[in-house]
Amino acid sequence: MSLTATCHCGDTSITLPHAPESAGECNCTFCSRTGAVWGYFKPGELTITAKDHDRFYSATGMNQHHFCAQCGMQTWGVSPDWASMYNSDGTPKNGDPTAMPTGQIFAVNLRLIDDFDWESVEVEKMDGRNSW
Repeated sequence: MSLTATCHCGDTSITLPHAPESAGECNCTFCSRTGAVWGYFKPGELTITAKDHDRFYSATGMNQHHFCAQCGMQTWGVSPDWASMYNSDGTPKNGDPTAMPTGQIFAVNLRLIDDFDWESVEVEKMDGRNSW
């Protein structure tokens, strides 16, 4: 079942093919101030329709945080796919802790989905404030 996330004014619409299996709630200063809870998707899984007001912020050029310039909602983001590089225990898969991912991952602010079933997804707390 597909889901649709929209910003407050409706200028940005994101169609998700399904609910994410898990979600992340990051406590970095950016995410905690916007209140986003992120669902992650592979490239090509999302359909993003953004009219004239899609903008993004990137402090380092590595992650893009998209928002609607009309209503201010934090909508989606794209970043390196770090999960593809590390094992679940945090060790690098290829043994090189300085390696950079070649792939990307897309994140959608799940709070923008009307009537989202929060019981259907496990939300993992991420310590972005102290680990990034």
